[in-house]
Amino acid sequence: MTDRNDRVDFEPAARALEALLPGVTDDQLTSPTPCARWMVGDLLDHLMGLTVAFRTAAEKGSDAAPGGPGDPSVANLDPRWRSRLPVRLDELVAAWRAPGAWTGETAAGGVVLPAEIMGIVALNELVVHGWDLASATGQSYDVDHRTVETVHRLVSQQASSDGTPGLFGPSITRPAGASLLDQVLGLTGRDPGWKP
Repeated sequence: MTDRNDRVDFEPAARALEALLPGVTDDQLTSPTPCARWMVGDLLDHLMGLTVAFRTAAEKGSDAAPGGPGDPSVANLDPRWRSRLPVRLDELVAAWRAPGAWTGETAAGGVVLPAEIMGIVALNELVVHGWDLASATGQSYDVDHRTVETVHRLVSQQASSDGTPGLFGPSITRPAGASLLDQVLGLTGRDPGWKP
């Protein structure tokens, strides 16, 4: 979704992800996810880290992981993730609402990009990993169409049948008439019909 300044607004994606958190039980932290080799706790650890990394990118701060992010792990998951992740999501939303967030270049995870692209990469992370978390924990996932359209524009340019190292797995062709979210998932290497 875009705000009154015609910039991308992270609020809808952040709220869709936040709505899932109460539905995640402790015994699900070691359950599989659509992300190969990641359990739910690993995914949550990744979300905890990426919210900080992309907020810092919006603020043009120092890249905390210039060599790229470490492997997420349930073993490293902050035990207060249920209360801290919503705060980090709020901070991420606020950071990308600042006009300067979308100008110049910025870095996250050792990657330097124009800020206007980095912002969409960050939004993609929220949307796709929100779906990952919902699917892994048996919850419905609802993110607004405008946000999905924004993400689709990015992934349709970046995805390939070989994958995009560090971003997406090999794309999966979706049938004609597939929803826009299903198209995004396929382009990022996910099977929209995935079940744990």
